Amino acid sequence: MTRYIVRRLLLAIPVLIGVSIVVFWMIRAIPGDPARVLAGEGAPLEVVERIREQYGLNEPLHVQYMVFLKHLLQGDLGRSIRSRRPVTEEVAARLGPTLELAAGSMVVAIVIGVSTGILSAVRPNSWIDAVSTFIALVGISMPVFWLGLMLMYFFSYELGWFPTAGRGTWRHLVLPSLTLGLSTAAIIARMTRSSMLEVLRQDYVRTARAKGLHEWAVVLKHAFRNALIPIVTVTGLQMGSLLGGAVMTESVFAWPGIGRLMVDSIIARDYPVVQGAVLVVAVGFILINLLVDVLYAYINPTIRYD
Repeated sequence: MTRYIVRRLLLAIPVLIGVSIVVFWMIRAIPGDPARVLAGEGAPLEVVERIREQYGLNEPLHVQYMVFLKHLLQGDLGRSIRSRRPVTEEVAARLGPTLELAAGSMVVAIVIGVSTGILSAVRPNSWIDAVSTFIALVGISMPVFWLGLMLMYFFSYELGWFPTAGRGTWRHLVLPSLTLGLSTAAIIARMTRSSMLEVLRQDYVRTARAKGLHEWAVVLKHAFRNALIPIVTVTGLQMGSLLGGAVMTESVFAWPGIGRLMVDSIIARDYPVVQGAVLVVAVGFILINLLVDVLYAYINPTIRYD
């Protein structure tokens, strides 16, 4: 297992270099001049040129990338053009709120998705199955920003139960977590249902029922555990997506996370911060996928990686 983990971590290096190349060129393809944004609209041309020189923006793109890569290999993500603080400090300050939101959303997604998926599989073609299928389809189809605005209108404006925006207490976390977690819950529910339906038809489940075990003991102890691998796979992929896909939710609820930092940095053409934030999200995605692969061996001891 240790050799497998080390090999996966080594394979992640070219992936991260590829991500850095794509992000480096894409952010520079956006129209706009960061030096002009930093200097201000009415700034003299000499000031703008001096800023370009200071941040190396006059150099050819391949030279700029090599300088960026050299600093990256030394653990230096550069300095923000906008705030002039180190990018590592900017990203680190926003990482905690994003992880908090992703964790809250994942709790919502797992609790709702797994429970409705199991109920649908245990009672196929019943009204419970129809209702959960309808909710899952609505959850997948609904735009995140629209759902966030609707939840904000009903629970904050009309009922006054939760704050409309910002971060502070647990009450600030409820609406963003529901917004981000409900669409993920729909995906997990569909996967749980299909996986459980397949397992519930197996002979060992019939044998467990023939022994006279209680139905829920059969479902939870014998069927659910054997249906876990595809559910864990989807949950892991969705967790990675939550880290990078929280941009809309953080913008709607003014949540001070990495997603909002990326949006503000793209508007300000703050290249180093955008590059650093995307790389951190990519590292998180890779680590979560690695964790999911390791979990396979614990869920199903017959799986070997050596």
